[in-house]
Amino acid sequence: MLLLELKAHGLTLSTAESCTGGNIAHLLTSVPGSSAVFNGGVVAYSNDVKRNILGVSAQTLEECGAVSREVVEQMVIGACQAMKSDCAIATSGIAGPSGGSDKKPVGTVCIAVKTPGGIISMSHHFPGNRQRVIVRASMTALILAIEQIRALPKHQISSTVEE
Repeated sequence: MLLLELKAHGLTLSTAESCTGGNIAHLLTSVPGSSAVFNGGVVAYSNDVKRNILGVSAQTLEECGAVSREVVEQMVIGACQAMKSDCAIATSGIAGPSGGSDKKPVGTVCIAVKTPGGIISMSHHFPGNRQRVIVRASMTALILAIEQIRALPKHQISSTVEE
């Protein structure tokens, strides 16, 4: 569905994934013809990759933490720039079973989507084991991307007809 929406709008997509570990890219590339709209993905598991490949600010990582809306917003910008795409999806979170805190418990995932219409981000808490958190976060990110792209005006494809 997402790939059809991207094609209908004449847009390309990239991903920047931390806690979902490339699952979103896997789901996208499992669909035949995805190469027409999917430019690529980065699994930015470490903060070094977030900084050096995606351009996430060290100050933002320090002040907000890797699992924050501010970080995923910078990740989608970096993904679009690095992979020359129109749109991007980014995730960062704590899939568990450890690593959580009172402020950010296991299952906390931040998701951002960038389209030509802007950036939207949100924080979710997904209950369940590690695999369930990854699947739920991936599906939520894809649904959010579909909603944001559907809200855009359709791409006008010009055609010439010879008389």
